[in-house]
Amino acid sequence: MNIDLNIRQATPQDAPHIAPLIYDAIGDIAGRLTGEHHLQNIMTELEELVRADDNRHTYRNTFVACANEQILGIIVLYDGQTGKELDALLMEKLQQKHASSLQIDLEAHDDEYYIDTICVASHVRGLGIGTKLLHFAEEQAVRCGYKKVSLNVDEAKIKARQLYEQQGFAVTEPWEIIGEKFYHMVKEVS
Repeated sequence: MNIDLNIRQATPQDAPHIAPLIYDAIGDIAGRLTGEHHLQNIMTELEELVRADDNRHTYRNTFVACANEQILGIIVLYDGQTGKELDALLMEKLQQKHASSLQIDLEAHDDEYYIDTICVASHVRGLGIGTKLLHFAEEQAVRCGYKKVSLNVDEAKIKARQLYEQQGFAVTEPWEIIGEKFYHMVKEVS
């Protein structure tokens, strides 16, 4: 199937379509980022994070892959230094909520353009949308003056790691996020 795909900046109005894809990609981590435990509350808070402009999953860092106005995939991008700043703001919000988990783990080095979240809707997986989103991330990195694009992949997700390796990413070091083991992967871009 050939899809006429358009990748554009997300808007706050896209939040109800973006939040489920974020949750699909990050699973249990969503509870820590929102300070919530019940799925409905997590989804509501994820939508609020997308609508806001002061956290890693803001619409400002999110790009959506669309066909016929339907969002088929997302990618959340920012640099390592910005990630630290946004996470500090999010930790303040979590403290105000008295959330049980207040530590947000570092996910990228300062000199990297980071792919925080990438997800394609389940009904269109395998059609190359994820690959197009990865290429878009590389183009954005170059446009913003970065020479490296990075991401983290759960050690258990072998097929995902292989896909990233096919796209030129290489494991550079082990990484830990909320006590789970990941591989930090980097691709040089120019």
